[in-house]
This record gives sequence, structure tokens and C-alpha cells, in this order.
Amino acid sequence: MGFRARNQQISSRVDGSAPFPYRQLFVLALCRICEPIAFMSIFPYIYFMIESFHITSNEKQIAIYAGMVTSAFAFAEFSSGVFWGRLSDRVGRKPILLTGMAGTGLSMLLFGFSRNLPLALLARALGGLLNGNIGVIQTTVAEVVTVEAHQPRAYAIMPFVWCLGSIIGSGLGGTLANPVQSYPTTFQEGSIFDKFPYLLPNLVCTCVVVFGLIVGFLFLEETHEDKRGRTDYGLELGNLILRLFVDRISEQPISEKDAYLEETVAFLGGDERSLSYRATEDSTLLTCAEVLALDPPENDLIMSNNMTEKTNTRAAFTPQVILNIISYGVLALHTISFEQLMPVLFSMKESHESIDLPFKFTGGLELPTKTIGYILSIQGFLQMLVQLFIFPIVNKRLGSLTTFRLVIFGYPIVYFLTPYLVLLPGNLRMVAVYLVILCKVTGQSLSYPCLVMMMANMAPSRKILGTLNGSAASSASLCRAIGPTLSGFIQVCGLNMGYSGLPWWVCSVISFVGALVSMSMKEVKTRFQVQDQFLDEESVLGRSSDTSRRLVKVPVTVSPKNPSNNSSLSGQWTSDSLSASLLLKES
Repeated sequence: MGFRARNQQISSRVDGSAPFPYRQLFVLALCRICEPIAFMSIFPYIYFMIESFHITSNEKQIAIYAGMVTSAFAFAEFSSGVFWGRLSDRVGRKPILLTGMAGTGLSMLLFGFSRNLPLALLARALGGLLNGNIGVIQTTVAEVVTVEAHQPRAYAIMPFVWCLGSIIGSGLGGTLANPVQSYPTTFQEGSIFDKFPYLLPNLVCTCVVVFGLIVGFLFLEETHEDKRGRTDYGLELGNLILRLFVDRISEQPISEKDAYLEETVAFLGGDERSLSYRATEDSTLLTCAEVLALDPPENDLIMSNNMTEKTNTRAAFTPQVILNIISYGVLALHTISFEQLMPVLFSMKESHESIDLPFKFTGGLELPTKTIGYILSIQGFLQMLVQLFIFPIVNKRLGSLTTFRLVIFGYPIVYFLTPYLVLLPGNLRMVAVYLVILCKVTGQSLSYPCLVMMMANMAPSRKILGTLNGSAASSASLCRAIGPTLSGFIQVCGLNMGYSGLPWWVCSVISFVGALVSMSMKEVKTRFQVQDQFLDEESVLGRSSDTSRRLVKVPVTVSPKNPSNNSSLSGQWTSDSLSASLLLKES
């Protein structure tokens, strides 16, 4: 593709129609899907694995130990989330993402070789400690998506990938666990899979993680604005592989960084006509809109030349950021409690005890295991559909905060009514069950991405966005760790008193508190307001017929590290290699 065709892409970005970053989001999705596959694969067999440790024969105790193994990951992730987020602000997003994936693979391998509870707990905790990817991936998406209109579609992808990975992971865990017993003709007694009956699903998940690690190493681009210029040997190797094996690679859309580099090479080579630049002495005059079309790091350097001092991390935790983190934690607390309480409600036997409405009743739906599995599978597919198709439309029409409030005020009603499913006649129960599931997946699919988008938009600087998202992820991890234990304890107390709906009503109260918190939240768009201001100014001034009003011009001085060797230009720039000043010229 020549300079002229690429300049047309630059012009499209100037007009605000930047291409959707399909390639990088696809690579991120391949990296992301490995983790839910690995994380969810243990749930089908964790009860039987704990039972094989021969710690206790009491079923209730086994359930408690299984909960400990599950919570170990969340507690460890809570303790390290802020650390990984802050480290990603210092060293870049890509190294932290790859480290997190490597930690997940190591954890799964160790978990597969576990033959006692302490080693299983250590393996899960190690996975949580080494993995801070929840917050870092959210930060990476925020940095990849530079156009506000693209946010709803982009932020729907990662939750969709998580749902898909959860379905695949659960299927792998249930299918491959204890292969000697399940597939005796293929896996013989006395083999390594007989000695370690839960090694096979963990080996397969480790291979999946290694695949994602390779894809990330070769094709994932660094998104941190201060780290993009450094040499990335993995990305260079990936580009070499693409050039060797992919036909017509030159016709594929280029990234914003590539466009900026070619733009600079053309400038250094004196090709002013192809770029429609006008030179004044030693500087190139760009309109504001053209400056905004540059790659985000350089754009930030131009727009914020006088604000290069280190961002105060403490000052970044504004009241709105803190409210966002609190909302994230509260949402995680009651949604994870739902995940634990709903299968229990499905499984519990029907009660024939006397009912004293409106609150005193017990019992469950007494559904067979096959039906429960079918319902949970339907839940996963519904969530993917809502996430991918409904969320972008609703968010685009209503905005993130309005969408979040609409959903969050619906949660208390759903939680309050759910335990009354056991009182419905048999012919209406399943209809009501699927209605509750639909409400649940819709709420979850619409609420979480809204919080992530609002956090990305309100961050005072992208340089500390990793720290903010890490804090939010830690808040969610802590609540996910204590949620199942807390709701289980409340459920036992409620059953002992004859109130099986007690944990649901507590969740209703908690979600209502979260709804009240949302009323103090504001949709702050620090990230886009400066860009919008200059684009609006450019549009008004550019279209005016008044000759006394001229376009805003920006003198830009570009100086690469090796100006004498343009052929070896690799896109590495120093912080002072760009200097600019905005001058509003009026006759």
C-alpha cells in the first residue's frame, strides 16, 4: 500500500471515523479466552478431587474445602491486583499480560499434580498472585480503543470471550477428569493419569494457555503511551511470520503507529504534497484535527507539552473513581452470591413443611443434574448473545451511567422474588426460572462493561489507568472471595430458622445499597473532552465563510533518534523528540 492510500486512512481518522481496532482486539481475545478456560475447568471435578484427598468423609466438610480452593485464587488475586496494575503503568501492558498468562499455566500444571489439599491451595493461590490480567486487559482495551463511539462494541468483546471460555473450560474439565475411569481403553491403570487423575484437564488447559502466550508474544502490541516506542522482538518476529505466510499482507489496514511512522518518513523525505502539509521554516503546520489523528502517545505529547510532570497517583483516586471501585466490589459481591445460590436452589429437595407467608417457607426445585447443567449452559449462551448484540445498542442509546443505573435498580427486585420460585405451580416454574436467568444475564452483561468504560473515561491520565483498573479488580476479587462463604453461612442460618429466602433477601439489600451508591456517580469523560473540544473548534472554524476566522495551526517539530539513517527508523522516539504549541491565528 502506498503513501497516498495510507494518507486516506489518516484523513478518515481526522474526520472522526477511525477504523475499529479488530486486529488487536482479536489478539487480546485469544489471550483472554485462555484464562476462563483454565479457571472454570476445575469446577466440574473439584468436589471429587477434594474427596480423593481423603481429608474427611463428611459431605458438608468437603463442600467447605472445595470453597476454600475456589476462594484461594480470588484472595490471592485481590492481594496482588493493585501491584500488577501499578507495575503495568511502569513497565508496560504487554509484559504484565504475558507474565499473568505464564503464571496461569504454571498454576494449572501444579494443580494437576496436587495430591493433597495444601498443594492444591498453593497452586490456586499462586495462580492468583501471578495473574493481574483482569485490570490490565481492561486498561489495554481502553488504550486500544481511541474513539468513543467504538467503546460499547469493544467493551462487549472481553465479557463475551469470558463466557465462551467458561463454557469450553467447564466442558473440558468434566470430560477429561479422571480419564482412567472414564476412558479405560485409552488410559491404562498404573499410568501417570492413574496416579494423578486430574492431571489431564490441567495439561490440556496449560497447552491452551501456552498457545495464548505465543500469540500474545508474537502479535500483541504494547499500548502504554510511554512504552510503545521500544523495540519489541516478539512483535517483529510476528510481523516477519505474517510477511512470510500471509498473502497480500500489504493490503491490510495499518495500525495508527504505522501510519504515524510513514507520515514522518514522508516528511523527512520531503514529500509534502502527499501529506498535504504546509511548511513554515523548520516546522510543519498541522491543523488541530490532524494533530488528533496522530498516534495517541505523540498526540498526548503535542496536546500536553506543558504537562509532562509525573501524574500524582493519589490525586487520581477522585471521589468518582472511588465510587466506581466501590460499585465494582458491591456488584461482584451480590452477583457471585447469585452464582452460588442458584444451583443450590435448583438442587434442594421440595419442602412439605407448612408455609407462613410472606417470608417463612423452605425447600427448593429438586431438579435433576442433567436439567441443571442444561439451564447453566443456556445461561452461558444467553449471556454471550446479550453481551455481543444487546449491550452495544443499549449503551449507545442510553450512555454508560444511565444503563448501569437502570440495571442496578433491577437487581433488588430479581433477588427478592427469586426464592418464591419454589411456591409456583409446576407448570409455571420452568418459565419463571428462565425469566430469572434472562434477567440475571442481562443485568450482568450490561453492568460490568459500563463500570469499566466509565473508569477508562474518567481516568485523569492513561499512564495510571493500570493502577485504577487494578484497584477495581482487587475490589471485585475480594468480594468474589468472601461472597460465596458469606452467602453460604447466611443460607445455613436461614434454613435453620425456616427462612430459605434469607440469603436472597440479603443480596437484595446489598444490591439496593449499590443502587444508592450509583445515584452519586457521574459520567465523567476526561479522556475525550479535550479531543471533542478541538475537533468541534476545527469544524466550526474550517467551515466558516468569515475570512477573519482561520484554522488553528500547530507547529510541530519532529526529530527521530537517528535522523541520518531514515531507512532504519523503527519508531522509537524520545519524550522530547516532539515539540508543539497551539497557536490560534486570527487576522
